[in-house]
Amino acid sequence: MPSDRSGAELARLVRAHDRWRGRGVFNLLASENAISPAARRFLSSDLAGRYTLPHAPRPGEPGTDNDYGGTRFTDQIERMANDAAARLFHGRFATTRPLSGHLAAMSALVPLLPRGGRLLAIPPEDGGYDGYAPGYLPAMFGWEGRPLPAKGPGASLTAEAAAEEIRRERPSIVLLGQSRFLFPYPLKEIAEAAHAQDALVLYDASHVLGLLAGGEFQDPLREGADVVYGSTHKSLPGPQGGLLVTDREDLFQQIDPALTWRVFDNAHWNRIAALGQTLLEMERHGPEYARTVVANSQALATELDRRGLPIVAKELGFSRSHQVHVDPDRLLSDHGLRPSELSYRWERQRLLTDRIGRIGTAEVTRLGLKPSDMPRMAEFLDRAGPKRERVGAEVLAWRRSYRSLAFT
Repeated sequence: MPSDRSGAELARLVRAHDRWRGRGVFNLLASENAISPAARRFLSSDLAGRYTLPHAPRPGEPGTDNDYGGTRFTDQIERMANDAAARLFHGRFATTRPLSGHLAAMSALVPLLPRGGRLLAIPPEDGGYDGYAPGYLPAMFGWEGRPLPAKGPGASLTAEAAAEEIRRERPSIVLLGQSRFLFPYPLKEIAEAAHAQDALVLYDASHVLGLLAGGEFQDPLREGADVVYGSTHKSLPGPQGGLLVTDREDLFQQIDPALTWRVFDNAHWNRIAALGQTLLEMERHGPEYARTVVANSQALATELDRRGLPIVAKELGFSRSHQVHVDPDRLLSDHGLRPSELSYRWERQRLLTDRIGRIGTAEVTRLGLKPSDMPRMAEFLDRAGPKRERVGAEVLAWRRSYRSLAFT
C-alpha cells in the first residue's frame, strides 16, 4: 500500500526543486533555459490531458480531418505555432510536433535517408552529437555513419576541409550541428559541395536555435541548408521539445506524413501551445536577446581568460554562441582539475554547469544579466573553482536581486 505521506513528500520535493533551481542558483548549463510565465501557464492548461489524431483524407471525406472530436482550438494552436516557426527560421513549411531534438532528427532522417544511405556528421570527439555516431541512430536504421572532422579552434569547420571530406565520402546527407557549438559554419560553401554530390544538408540547430531566431549566428535555410531542426529548450527559451523547418515542399511532403505512427504519436499540445508562445516572444524580443547572449559569452570568456582559467579558441574571439568552453588539458596542467571536478566545486557554491566543461549564458541572459555583469560572474567562478573559496552566500544574495525574466 502506498504511504499516506507519499503525495506530501512529492509536493515537498517539487517545491524544494523550484526554490533551488528557480531562485537559489545561477544556471550556467548550456543545455537549459527559462521559459516565460505565459508559456509556463500553457503547460499546465487543460491541453495537458488532451489528444488529437489527425489523418490524411479518406475516400469521400473533404480534406484533412481529425479522428477525435473537440479539437478545433487545438488545431488552431498548432497552426499558429507552425506559422511562427516558419517565419522565424525563414522557411515555408514547419512542424512543432517533434517531442525532442532527437526525435526532430529522426523526423527528418527516417523519411529522407534510405537504409544503407551514408550519413556524414561531426563525431562526438569533435563536439558532435553522440546520437549520430555509428552505434546509435545509424545502427538503429541501417545507415552508414561517417565522420566529418571538425579540427579547427573550438572544434570549428573550415570550408576547404569539409568540402574535401564531402567529395571523398559522397554521402546521401551531410548533417551539421554540434553539442559543443561555438562558431557558425561556412554553410554556403559546404552546401554547394554537398549539392554537387546530390547530397542533402541537414542542420541540427538544437543548441543555437534561439540565436537563429534572433538573427544571430547564421541563417541556415538562406545559406543553403535543406532542413533545419532542433530542440526548443537550450538557447531557445521554450519548453522541452523540438521543431523542424524547411523551404522545400518536396522534402516536407516526405517528412510530415512520416511522423504519426512512425516517429511518434501524440505530440503534447500543451507543449506546442507553450512553444508557440515562446516563438511569438522571440519575434518581438529575439534580436536583443540573441545579441546579449553572444555578448555575454564573449565578455565572460574574456574575463575568465584574464583570471587564468583556460578557455578555448581565444584566437577566434572565444565564442559566437551561448557557450564558453573550458580547455580540459590546460585545466588539468594549470590547476590539477578535471572539468567534472570544477563543475562539482561550482555547484556547491550555487553556480551550475555541466560536467564536460561547457558554460552557458542563455539563462542568465534571460534573468537580465548583461556584459557589464560578466566580470562579477567570472570572479565568482574563479573563486569557487580553482581557488576553492566559499562564495555561495554572496552568489545567493546576487541571484535574489533578479526576480523576473527579461525578454518575455
